[in-house]
Amino acid sequence: MKFALSHSSPRLCALALATLLAAPATAADFTIGVQSDPDVLDPAQGTSVAGRVIFAAMCDKLVDVTPESGLQPQLATNWTWSEDDLTLTLTLREGVKFHDGELMDADAVKFNLDRYRSDPISRRRNELSSVESVEVTGPATVAIHLNRPFAPLVAVLSDRSGMMMSPKAIAAAGEDIGLHPVCAGPFEFVERVSQDHIALKRFANYWNAEDVSLDSVTYRIIPDASVRLFNLRSGDLDMIERVTPSDIPSIEQDPDVRLIAGPSIAYDMITFNVAHGPAADNPIGRSAKVRKALELSLDREAINQVVYDGLFVPGNQHELNGTAYWDPAFPMPPRDIAKAKALLAEAGVENPSFTMMASNNATANQLSQVIKAMAAEAGFEIEILSLTPATWVADAEAGNFEANISIWSGRPDPDANITPWAACKGFLNRGRWCDEEFDRLLAEARGSTDPDFRKARYHEAMAIYLEAVPQIVLYHYKGLWGVRSGVQGFTPYADGLIRLTGVRVDE
Repeated sequence: MKFALSHSSPRLCALALATLLAAPATAADFTIGVQSDPDVLDPAQGTSVAGRVIFAAMCDKLVDVTPESGLQPQLATNWTWSEDDLTLTLTLREGVKFHDGELMDADAVKFNLDRYRSDPISRRRNELSSVESVEVTGPATVAIHLNRPFAPLVAVLSDRSGMMMSPKAIAAAGEDIGLHPVCAGPFEFVERVSQDHIALKRFANYWNAEDVSLDSVTYRIIPDASVRLFNLRSGDLDMIERVTPSDIPSIEQDPDVRLIAGPSIAYDMITFNVAHGPAADNPIGRSAKVRKALELSLDREAINQVVYDGLFVPGNQHELNGTAYWDPAFPMPPRDIAKAKALLAEAGVENPSFTMMASNNATANQLSQVIKAMAAEAGFEIEILSLTPATWVADAEAGNFEANISIWSGRPDPDANITPWAACKGFLNRGRWCDEEFDRLLAEARGSTDPDFRKARYHEAMAIYLEAVPQIVLYHYKGLWGVRSGVQGFTPYADGLIRLTGVRVDE
């Protein structure tokens, strides 16, 4: 808004100036500092947490989650199961447009679901392996027919498998659609400069446009948490993710910024390469006793205090302590150096050595060093490899690692918190651990909508998993964001994603 004050009367000038100063901004350019540069911006191919942060503003899903990790309508307004649990019928929101102006209808939904479940490049095929066919039953209704009951399907559609992209744009771009994604969310893609920024602009024809106040959003890639905070406090950023707990006091003392905290279903874990190529041929990969010894050398409570100022929730299971699918029969083991050394002696390797990959940010480096120091007291020698997220993913996918520190942002259904990482064909099972009985129990749990039955099967599976130690879960996160004092309307979600509908900037 501009005013030519030299050509206005003093009274009008005063009125205009007062109005400008008093009125809250109804639109704004919004800049967010994020830790990592995403991988490919195609829901079919992407696997990174960083990618999901961008998708949250760009690609609406058939189903969304609630702040507490329940499920709620988004592009689908309703869903119902058949009596035999073999058909899920979706009723779609009508009049929704893709960013290229094409209609988001039942044909588009079928196109996307068929692509996700059958395209050779799709990383969603395992998630949708239970889908036998997708049938268009009306302009705004779709029936998803299954080859077996699959209770987590609705939750699966609340993530990448439920993100709808323009069939016309995919037909034109093919595998390169991630270079210029065309979705149906509140913001559309503008540009991407690798390792620097991703720019989006408000989509004028968004179905829920009245809840979008921001003109544009730019994600700036800033791996260092202290640099992100500096840019927030200087006014160069409006928001930052992953505030380091040690920085919280300085935020609370600055009147120009504030902290927003919320619960999280995300967790960190150490993943071991047990069967993925030559790198698995070492003591930590070959022996569950060695891996268990490493777990016993770690003090999760101390890690939480040192690295996260006690804000996170230490634990040894994929489900958050005390929640419905967490198993109280397997509490977090305390640190026990003597027992760790005894297990190493039984395994015949009193001083095992291995390399552990971690992301190249300050928090991950501190965590790695604490783990290294603790493990050394039991006899372990750990070499830390600090890598960019892109290199980390490439090496993990290729099996070029012995151990790594992994993050999972969490999902509302328990199956999605363990199957991708630990099932024999899990798309994130980069260490290639495989146990047929474990897989059988997971399959039985997925095949029932009875919570008690599912809980019993997951608990049986957890017993196998904790005995084999293909990974070591360390703790669950707490969502921590920093914003400028004028930022209003942001709601933290337990999945840690930044949803920008409802967000505004009041000056």
